[in-house]
Amino acid sequence: MNIDSDHSVAIEDAADTRPILIIPYMWIGDFVRGHSVVRVLNQRFPNRPVDLLTTSLCASLVDYMPGVRAGITWDLPRGRLALARQRGLAAEFKARNYATALVLPRTWKSAIAPALAGIPERIGFVGEARFGLLNRWRWGERRLPRFLDKNAALALPDGAARPAEWPVPQLRAPREDVTRFRQANGLGTGASVALAPGSVGSSKRWTYYPQAAKLLAERGLDVWVIGGPGEAAIAQEIVAAGGPRVRDLTGTDLRNGVLAMAAANVAVSNDSGLMHIAAALGTPTIGIFGPTSPYHWAPINGLAATVQTKTTVPCQPCHRPVCTMNDHRCMRDIPPSDVVETVAKVLAETGVSASH
Repeated sequence: MNIDSDHSVAIEDAADTRPILIIPYMWIGDFVRGHSVVRVLNQRFPNRPVDLLTTSLCASLVDYMPGVRAGITWDLPRGRLALARQRGLAAEFKARNYATALVLPRTWKSAIAPALAGIPERIGFVGEARFGLLNRWRWGERRLPRFLDKNAALALPDGAARPAEWPVPQLRAPREDVTRFRQANGLGTGASVALAPGSVGSSKRWTYYPQAAKLLAERGLDVWVIGGPGEAAIAQEIVAAGGPRVRDLTGTDLRNGVLAMAAANVAVSNDSGLMHIAAALGTPTIGIFGPTSPYHWAPINGLAATVQTKTTVPCQPCHRPVCTMNDHRCMRDIPPSDVVETVAKVLAETGVSASH
């Protein structure tokens, strides 16, 4: 078992066709980054189908993930055990005859259904003392520096050395779907910037998107605001500030967010799920980071650029969902001009010119 310079994993048993189940983290960004686990398994076992448990929130992403046979959409309540729902999910697992389950979350609840289904090999970190629920323990989680390492390490054999780099997550949007999305929304062919102003936790939200949109539009760029219903209000504010070149493309269908990110020439995003989607699609992505660490939370695909404050903020990074110190200077001291100049630099590096 080894990983070569292309980060490919040696095939272990090409004759093995037993299906594998992955139970990933269900936030959008974490779900996307979990595709590295899929890629490791695809390389180790090219003929073992890989399925993903998903929620309604993330279900549409599965269709854009190469190497995933199917997604199992099953919403479990976050605040309670819901044993009847767990039993129903276990029955679904049993019917699909999984031989292996990789349980990425370290919670006790995430391991219940695989255990009830009697999946023979249930792999995960010790976590919340899940003795009896998992039967292939992995130790040393605290020695793994990043969230990504913790996930992908479960896809390697026990005791295998961690590679210098993991296979990157991939999302693939069919060209014809992107073309139809452009046509349906009346989007032109000029240079475009997708803005993703949302995030989980207010402390990760940069507040100068309206000003940045205005400056970008003045440079002859088409600006699209991407997000869900929670971003509808800020999208209206951005459109009002930016003028006719700025479009509100927020909505309830995550597929449209995927296609918009695939169509854009560059994406600007807070540390959010849409940042990971854009990077996994291969769209040059600029991540704005304040309270969170780019080392730990940036897409493994790499960012075209990372924007952070030039001010020394002693509490950064804090990873808190709400700022409680220094008046949110980690984000407040990032001026719109810094972001706009970074967009111009990234577009120039990719050979894209704005139309004035």
